[in-house]
Amino acid sequence: MSKTVRIATRKSKLAMWQAEHIQARLASLYPELTIELVPMSTRGDIILDTPLAKIGGKGLFVKELEAAMLEGRADLAVHSMKDLPVEFPPGLELHTICESEDPRDAFVSNHYQSLNELPEGAVVGTCSLRRRCQVKERFPHLIINDLRGNVQTRLRKLDEGQFDAIILAASGLIRLELGERITSFIPVEDSLPANGQGVLGIEVRSDDDEIKALLEPLQC
Repeated sequence: MSKTVRIATRKSKLAMWQAEHIQARLASLYPELTIELVPMSTRGDIILDTPLAKIGGKGLFVKELEAAMLEGRADLAVHSMKDLPVEFPPGLELHTICESEDPRDAFVSNHYQSLNELPEGAVVGTCSLRRRCQVKERFPHLIINDLRGNVQTRLRKLDEGQFDAIILAASGLIRLELGERITSFIPVEDSLPANGQGVLGIEVRSDDDEIKALLEPLQC
């Protein structure tokens, strides 16, 4: 096989951390190979002024990465499992499921300790329709507004006072060494985490047996 393995990834800091994590693990297993990252922006990264549910949902974060694999510009793609659609394009498959970080949702606020403490009319930010529906059901007195952007952008908007609290995946904050920003972990009774939250998945071409063999040691 080629001595170079190319990993498709989004350009956000969290996506790059995930890809670099897999890159480092592969490099330690196969020092004779060159493991390159192929960073790219997806439609979901570019369109930030519209709720995800209105413009295509989870698939917006993976289509460009999948095109790179199908066109031979990348050999595999690293994803957060919660961002993956249920179905894959012909010729691609989810091959490797890696270790999980904390799967819970994190409550982040500069003034309150939990959702229970938020007063009537407090504004909570999230980009997740799942979180929006669950929190609104449990806490109908709160205002739930859309919050898009990468982790750092969302934290900045909180710090600027645009929100009283925001909800993020705990795993992303921990991986970016921002765990100190977690005010509390949200009980699953208030917000059940997404399926696959905190787990890394690796997508490959279905017929690429060599890449599949390289990834076997990473399977959890």
